Amino acid sequence: MRAHLMQFDVAWEDRDENFRRVDELLDRTDIQSGDLVVLPELFDGGFSLNTSLTADTTGLTASYLQRLADDLDCTVQGARTVFACGGQSSACPLARNEAIVFEPGGACVARYHKVHPFTFGREPEAFEGGNDLAIYAWKQADESLTVCPAICYDLRFPELFRLGLKKGAEVFAIGANWPSTRQSHWRSLLIARAIENQAYVLGVNRTGDDPHLNYVGGSIAIDPKGEILGELRDEVAVLTVDIDPAELRDWREKFPAWRDLRLI
Repeated sequence: MRAHLMQFDVAWEDRDENFRRVDELLDRTDIQSGDLVVLPELFDGGFSLNTSLTADTTGLTASYLQRLADDLDCTVQGARTVFACGGQSSACPLARNEAIVFEPGGACVARYHKVHPFTFGREPEAFEGGNDLAIYAWKQADESLTVCPAICYDLRFPELFRLGLKKGAEVFAIGANWPSTRQSHWRSLLIARAIENQAYVLGVNRTGDDPHLNYVGGSIAIDPKGEILGELRDEVAVLTVDIDPAELRDWREKFPAWRDLRLI
């Protein structure tokens, strides 16, 4: 099985330009039937609190991701801004930071609302936290893996990943807008989540600048033993890695630390 981590400079509050940038990356990537494509957090407009502008109220971002999954015959995970009532209103003042997943053929198989809005970055002023995990089956040929999506700041809360493990997660796919000032934390936490949960971890970050922060990428894929499968620096690029379900299950069987998990 193969995964593609799409690292690029997200254009600020510009959905059409970001679609163009993703298309450009995909045009030079060998996407095969059943592959997994993972995009950064809020890939369609950046980490903007101007949710009345960036919200996917007409479904353009969802339709774009659905078309990619259908046209490329792959599974696609991307995150967007949504409102529970369809648009901002007095009954629905706060948006949700939502990862949405489409499988080959274009069916939606998961929606995950970021559980931990980033208080230090004022995210709770515009976004409410979700209350549930999501998992989905990533299928390729006769293989299948259970994937748990997460978003950026969620990475600092290992409890979320433990709950994902209890639900059967074998892969954690994290999209982020993780700033350069805390880049070393990004890498260390991703490796820790892989080791703790004996799971593959795919972390895709953006690069470039927005009006407030600088980003240096560092998208990375880690195996269930904590070994690095591949890693990017700050370039615009796609990280393509092979994911082996048998290797994961063999490691969990040989060293079944995950079975000793106790949440008290």
